[in-house]
Amino acid sequence: MPISRASERSERAAGQPPPRLRRPAGASAKAEAERGSRGPASDGVGESEGRSPSEEKRAVLWDLDGTLVDSAELHWLSWRDTLAADGVHITYQQFLETFGQKNDRILPGWLGEGTSAERIRQVGDAKEAEYRRLVQARGLTPLPGAAEWLRTLHAAGWKQAIASSAPGANVAVMLRVLGVDTELDAIVSAEDVTIGKPDPQVFVRAAAAVGVPVRRCVVVEDAVVGIEAARRAGMKTIGVTRVPGFEADLVVASLEDLPADAFTRLIGDEAADG
Repeated sequence: MPISRASERSERAAGQPPPRLRRPAGASAKAEAERGSRGPASDGVGESEGRSPSEEKRAVLWDLDGTLVDSAELHWLSWRDTLAADGVHITYQQFLETFGQKNDRILPGWLGEGTSAERIRQVGDAKEAEYRRLVQARGLTPLPGAAEWLRTLHAAGWKQAIASSAPGANVAVMLRVLGVDTELDAIVSAEDVTIGKPDPQVFVRAAAAVGVPVRRCVVVEDAVVGIEAARRAGMKTIGVTRVPGFEADLVVASLEDLPADAFTRLIGDEAADG
């Protein structure tokens, strides 16, 4: 299914055709997600007696940067060089403390709280353009286990979506370079939400986009703000990090470390999957 017009505009701005992935509609995301329990016919995966068709649907909602791909170095370089050209200098630690957040949340702290929305937009747009240039010039590699899990879950009938704080043009370029877009059913990116993580909106919209109730969704994240957003949405969480004290339902250092039944156990489907 084609993506939304807003996302098509961002794709055209990046000079690339949009992938044919489903985007969230303009209706209330939470209403759409909860309406899943009375939704259309089941996808037929793991059906069991006594459950409505949509109750049989399951979804994995993936963060992108730092979860499926290690893009931190390219983000750091693009932020550092863009800001330096504007007379602003940041440290690597400052970058790490904001990684995974939306630009309109990050930039006031670096440019000053009185910075105009127009300047924030201009600096943010310049940084993202530089990031896309670096991605296309240097390429990206999926993190260990990422591509394998995307293919395995797709084959098992799970719905899958990207739920990212990144601009849609960035997401599209990254997925194209990685070659994993065919396993995905939807993308929710910065343009599709009005407030970023730790607000749950991005995950609630992603659940609505794939037609799965929030309680049947598992979020995979590498950032504290993302885990908090998923928790607020009422979703189960997998944290991919080496940072101690990470409060997700399941924490692993690498996607390769996930047990084969990790996702089904989190939503209580281990019996159905037998």
